[in-house]
Amino acid sequence: MPIPDYETLMLPLLQIAAEMNGQEIPLTAAVEKLATQFKLTTDERHELLPSGGTFKFSSRVSWARTYLQKAGLLEATKRGHFRITDRGRTILKGKPARVDGTLLSQFEEFREFQGRKKERRTDKVEVPANGSAETPIESLATQYERLREALASEVLERVKKCSPLFFERLVILLLVRMGYGGSLKDAGHAIGKSRDGGIDGVIRQDKLGLDNIYIQAKRWNDKPVGSPDIDQFAGALSKMKASKGIFITTSVFTKDARASVYSSRIILIDGTQLAGYMIDHDVGVSIASTYEIKKVDSDFFEEDLE
Repeated sequence: MPIPDYETLMLPLLQIAAEMNGQEIPLTAAVEKLATQFKLTTDERHELLPSGGTFKFSSRVSWARTYLQKAGLLEATKRGHFRITDRGRTILKGKPARVDGTLLSQFEEFREFQGRKKERRTDKVEVPANGSAETPIESLATQYERLREALASEVLERVKKCSPLFFERLVILLLVRMGYGGSLKDAGHAIGKSRDGGIDGVIRQDKLGLDNIYIQAKRWNDKPVGSPDIDQFAGALSKMKASKGIFITTSVFTKDARASVYSSRIILIDGTQLAGYMIDHDVGVSIASTYEIKKVDSDFFEEDLE
């Protein structure tokens, strides 16, 4: 089953706290109980957020706890521990079918947490369809991915319109930024020199030049790269007795082309990957805005919670 959203987790989390009969419960224990209750697989338990630093399910349980605490249904006892409050027990006595933002908005503390003015206290929190609600961190990650996808599309379109010479220089700069070719000056001299059959250029793998990487670059718009192009490149590598090659295109590779790469010595980079690498290594893009996401330093407040 899909990982439940944080609002779906609110009611079972509150029920788990109630089962403790007023005793505190570690958040980690609650996460395990909920994972078992929802029958999550090992992969689902370990699925990471797009940022890569936090497990998605644990993050959603944590946000469910935060919202319940802000509404006064749970209270923190010490670091990583919480327990149910009298208000939380009262809510459960009403046997709600679901606990979510709409229910929590009846409490002034929660409305203040949401940044709502007192004169708008009758407003209701709009809740996405069941299973689609995201935590604030997930929403940020989703919006970031959307911005990145839009940027990648724009970058790729610009690359497709550039001249062949500019594209060659772009490939040089990108590979150098990725750690290949030594200096930009050395890489510039190396590429475009060998033009033998299916090879467009050669670049040093490292600063010492212990090995070379041969390059084929196709600045194509809609024409896909097929297996004959890959076979030609592979043949050229064999002729040069080369051990490594990179085939870069602004287009896409056909299934046959990808299947024809039967060894790890040839790396295929299509237009989508090319744009992604350009973004990752700041080639053709610049920083527009920077946001820092901070959290409470629990260690700092450790003594206050004892």
